[in-house]
Amino acid sequence: KTRVITHRVAYLMEHEGVNPLNILAITFTNKAAREMRERVDLIVGDGADRVWVSTFHSLCVRILRRYADKIGYGKNFDIYDSDDQKSTVKSILKDFQIDPKRYPEKMFMAEISKAKEKYLSPDEFAKKNAADYAGTKAAEVYTEYQSRLKKNNAMDFDDLIYNTVRLLDEHADVRERWSSKFKYVLIDEYQDTNNLQYQLAALL
Repeated sequence: KTRVITHRVAYLMEHEGVNPLNILAITFTNKAAREMRERVDLIVGDGADRVWVSTFHSLCVRILRRYADKIGYGKNFDIYDSDDQKSTVKSILKDFQIDPKRYPEKMFMAEISKAKEKYLSPDEFAKKNAADYAGTKAAEVYTEYQSRLKKNNAMDFDDLIYNTVRLLDEHADVRERWSSKFKYVLIDEYQDTNNLQYQLAALL
């Protein structure tokens, strides 16, 4: 599939006269992005460096660094890794007096991640889990977790895609800017996209 995408990029440029700046090739990992970048450079030659080859996350970072202020974040936001997430959730459990032996941090981290993948805000998640005790606790932690991240002008890896979808969904001017820029969106291993990644691709 990667070979098909790199050859299609070459075909679009050489036979269809497509501007390389209008082509976006997305992969899932940094390693795959590097490999695709090398293949595109090798096959295409002149102008290959202007093709956008990116992971979902790095694409979202580039967009959010320009427009994060439109959704209430500073453009210099920090990106939380799994250790930052874990320590934040751990602190919330302590403050909320939730027993981590009965309800471990990893459980809450997984629930928050799943909620974001389904594009559920803390409020929507809370409504959906109102009748379930564990779900209610997860909603409380999710709400507080997002509040603390926002206060610290930070996003986790799921937020990068979630907030980009939100940005493009809520701001037509930004959506039109990027959807008109990328006339061709090519996704490696497309069958592995989750709901949120699919929404991002559809908006672009």
